[in-house]
Amino acid sequence: MAQWTSAVGAAQLARLLNSQQDRPAGPGTRRPPAYRALADGIRLLVLEGRVPVAARLPAERELALSLSVSRTTVAAAYEALRAEGFLESRRGAGSWTAVPAGNPLPARGLEPLPPEALGSMIDLGCAALPAPEPWLTRAVQGALEELPPYAHTHGDYPAGLPALRTMIAERYTARGIPTMPEQIMVTTGAMGAIDAICHLFGGRGERIAVESPSYANILQLMREAGARLVPVAMAEGLTGWDVDRWRQVLRDAAPRIAYVVADFHNPTGALADEDQRRRLVEAARSAGTVLVADETMTELWLDEDVSMPRQVCAFDPAGSTVVTVGSASKAFWAGMRIGWVRAAPDVIRSLVAARAYADLGTPVLEQLAVNWLFSTGGWEQAVELRRGQARENRDALVAAMRKELPTWEFEVPQGGLTLWVRAGGLSGSRLAEVGERVGVRVPSGPRFGVDGAFEGYVRLPFTVGGAVADEAAARLAAAARVVESGGSGGGEAPRTFVA
Repeated sequence: MAQWTSAVGAAQLARLLNSQQDRPAGPGTRRPPAYRALADGIRLLVLEGRVPVAARLPAERELALSLSVSRTTVAAAYEALRAEGFLESRRGAGSWTAVPAGNPLPARGLEPLPPEALGSMIDLGCAALPAPEPWLTRAVQGALEELPPYAHTHGDYPAGLPALRTMIAERYTARGIPTMPEQIMVTTGAMGAIDAICHLFGGRGERIAVESPSYANILQLMREAGARLVPVAMAEGLTGWDVDRWRQVLRDAAPRIAYVVADFHNPTGALADEDQRRRLVEAARSAGTVLVADETMTELWLDEDVSMPRQVCAFDPAGSTVVTVGSASKAFWAGMRIGWVRAAPDVIRSLVAARAYADLGTPVLEQLAVNWLFSTGGWEQAVELRRGQARENRDALVAAMRKELPTWEFEVPQGGLTLWVRAGGLSGSRLAEVGERVGVRVPSGPRFGVDGAFEGYVRLPFTVGGAVADEAAARLAAAARVVESGGSGGGEAPRTFVA
């Protein structure tokens, strides 16, 4: 049985390799032998995630023709990659990309930092902002007023409170996507929703196609469910869905599920346009793949000139192909653990039935609080406040990064909560390690890839602003200097910083 889960054509790989030629070489750089340059180019594409791990590479003769080099050059490059652990081969199965053993994924950087550590450490690990008061307090007070009738029941609502299911369905309908309450299940956050979907459709050993990079916590959830992840590389820039590549992967790998974040993608901030959404749905339908659309960032546009496309489920209103996941945790507050699934009624019934062996239901009080926000207009005002916070933080962080680390590369997204940064040729894992020693906590790129890709990246969320953003960038710059010098950073103690 072949060990590869996707394939890269010769013409496609040649285009990716040629795009690297635009990058300036450092002063005094000597030109390496042709085979070495080719091997280095492929290795960099794997580490940056532009070619997925476990992707079958073209045959030597095909790639040689596309690159206009000798077959001997390609054969020598492949041999060098095999020797370094970046390529595996088997007679009759071809050659596919890999990451060398002994390169573990960083384990730190996304877990919430304990509150008592916030005085000395700037936490850029979690893409979450403080609650948008006074709306949290008002919502909880409103929920308490609505609670007494529910207190006389058993309190278990596996599908969610009927009032909240109806309200969520009405919100979809108002956006032009007719939805019945029977198409909604309320969950304990978006993670609870995706966990339930993976167990219903995925099963141990099933393939799940994911964007590369993608949201780290979801990738880990899928791994722990026993899924075989099939990475689909994002295209360059903030319009980053290569739908032809998706169509090829869905056809060749036949994954049971495909997971996408089409609205201000985490971590890149990319926003899929309507044509990309339509074609993704068509490709999933054609392949018999369930397309899970994570819409937790949908309402977090930050620039006034953003033209939001229709939701992914608008191209599959009956929910036969698209299963939509929403949440209050990103747009409102991470501590409000309310999520939901929109799907066909039979899918919802199956999810609800399976829930009897999981968590039984979602806390009633929090459901009432979200329902109060939706029904009073408080949601819109709270989300507008959240957008203002994120916009100010984004602009402050971007300005600070451009000042302190001008050689680091990123594009400024028009929404969401994250900045995806190429760290000037430095190791993201080393930056994360040294960063904690100098007082700034960042998740490294490999957390967001499959099998160690994106070593040259870090993700920076819009969670701090003003002077704290300036200090965070300064500490990152200090970490970068340590990494560049080959040091450990052990001698640099973080300064206490109170904002």
